[in-house]
Amino acid sequence: MENIERIHHHDTKFIDQNGHLQTIKIPVVQDLAQLKIIPGEFIQNPVAAHPFPPNTFFDAIDMAKLRTKSGRATELRKLASICEEGGMFTIRNHGLDPRALEEVEQVVKHFFDLPFEDKKSSVGTYTDADNMGYGRNFFKSQHQPLDWIDRLAMKAAPLGSTDGLRVWPNNPPNFRPAVENFVEIGRQVLDELLEALAEAISCDTHSFSRYFDPKTSEINVRVNYYPSCPRPDLTMGLVPHTDASALTLLTQFGSENGLQVFKSNQWITVPWPCDSLLVNIGDLIEIMSDGRFRSSWHRAVVQPDTGRFSVALFYRPPRGAEIEPVSDGESNKYKKVVVGDYLDHFYKLSPTPTKQAIMFAKFN
Repeated sequence: MENIERIHHHDTKFIDQNGHLQTIKIPVVQDLAQLKIIPGEFIQNPVAAHPFPPNTFFDAIDMAKLRTKSGRATELRKLASICEEGGMFTIRNHGLDPRALEEVEQVVKHFFDLPFEDKKSSVGTYTDADNMGYGRNFFKSQHQPLDWIDRLAMKAAPLGSTDGLRVWPNNPPNFRPAVENFVEIGRQVLDELLEALAEAISCDTHSFSRYFDPKTSEINVRVNYYPSCPRPDLTMGLVPHTDASALTLLTQFGSENGLQVFKSNQWITVPWPCDSLLVNIGDLIEIMSDGRFRSSWHRAVVQPDTGRFSVALFYRPPRGAEIEPVSDGESNKYKKVVVGDYLDHFYKLSPTPTKQAIMFAKFN
């Protein structure tokens, strides 16, 4: 009983099957990790994962080569091959200031090192499609198995989108400047990749980037903390999903072994060094490319003795933008969709056991 009283809870709201607003208390995973407790609602019995076999090739995109005339063609071919097969890749020589990434790591660790009461007083919780603030996300039912994760989410763009909302922690005081700096320099890399992806399939360079106005495009930030877990074989850090973005850029620290992608009909641990960044192709690029690029079906697992952090930037056009697939002269497989309509569908449906949300944009 003494241990149970030491566990704090998030008050999480959801709409039940009868359309009624319900509130449920969900244990804070950091507390469970410290006490080495796994309540029954966290048990999911995930399928065992496999490490990459020794000869499996998981190459990184070299941004420095992509920026040169002599190396660009080779990197574009590599980029096309990777994104047609699995939709996930790491990037090296990206040019982001290491000090900026170190500062993000410092402020994130500082925030999660705070006592629960200080975290709650530092930032609010807002339940909507983006689930901003400190709390839980994608919660639909009190019977839903819970992920082994504590998370924090903010909207960093467009400018002013969180005015009046207490979604940015004020402790540590440099949290917002550090994360916004990462967003600013990360956007430059994402814009480069949007143009490279279009060029990689012989489309006009601006086929994808034309939807991304710097004043209206959205960048959501999500900080994921996966504490160590006494029985990682029984639970999941984040259930399988795709990203409702065009591109997602991630940095991680604490551990290198928690991300898995479904590839060759099995779950495979992604070799993602902490000194490189990772990019996910999201559903919106799958639509824009008419399925030539595939959004990655991925998940996060947890470890018995090590916690892991990741910071993700979800980049997408404004909600009112209508995106359409590029054409190769044949009938398109995907429809035109309004970004906001797709997001509403995605969040209403998620989480799903298979890659179902994208069917919203496909012709029958």
